[in-house]
Amino acid sequence: MNVLELFDLTGKTALVTGGGRGLGEQIAESFAEAGANIVLCSRKVEACQEVADRLSKLGVKTLALKCDITNPEDVQYVVDETKRAFGTIDILVNNSGATWGAKAEEMPLAAWQKVMDVNVTGTFLMSQAVGKVMIEQKSGKIINIASVAGLGGTNPRVMDTIGYNTSKGAVITFTKDLAVKWGQHNINVNAIAPGFFPTKMSQGIIEHGKDSILRATPLKRFGSDDDLKGAALFLASRASGYVTGDVLVVDGGIHAM
Repeated sequence: MNVLELFDLTGKTALVTGGGRGLGEQIAESFAEAGANIVLCSRKVEACQEVADRLSKLGVKTLALKCDITNPEDVQYVVDETKRAFGTIDILVNNSGATWGAKAEEMPLAAWQKVMDVNVTGTFLMSQAVGKVMIEQKSGKIINIASVAGLGGTNPRVMDTIGYNTSKGAVITFTKDLAVKWGQHNINVNAIAPGFFPTKMSQGIIEHGKDSILRATPLKRFGSDDDLKGAALFLASRASGYVTGDVLVVDGGIHAM
């Protein structure tokens, strides 16, 4: 097979949670450029619709759906509507996320639970529902968006987010275990651990800790609008057919320091 064919997603269907902005939008764009039909879902369906409309101009089919990923009924609705529209779900990107900044000794329980519900339980619920479809069709690619913050501790002067860091560490372990459980069904489960990309969620942290972050980043810059596209496409395509249970770190080298 030609190497370019390994990255071709023509005819595939990709579901991206939180696809209306930020990293989810960037990933969805990469899939659409590679020929995949795109389903975007989040609580803010208007943002998803705007992105869907833009991506449809690339010649692919798109669908925008409203979904709270912590609600099993919403999750099942998205899965049912995706199957109804496209017949299959070949790629799932669990990108929706939440964070909360607070000292560990002052972290409100309600905030901790919200972060865990979205980042961990939501990832589980969507993977479970889509996984049933993938098991039936005997193929699938699941990509969980973790974070470099889930690989270890972070300087509290830059990132005092104990709930977020813990949740992303859980996503990494979830990824590895699910890869072992579902490898027998020809389902690849991997994660991407981004570093610092300017998004609405990271805006405050980057503004506050810009100098410290860049000092700790060997490439001396933040992630760009294109820096996740290749990594996501690799994990979504046949190019990564023998890769599962892995975490692809895209952080400009922070984790190597």
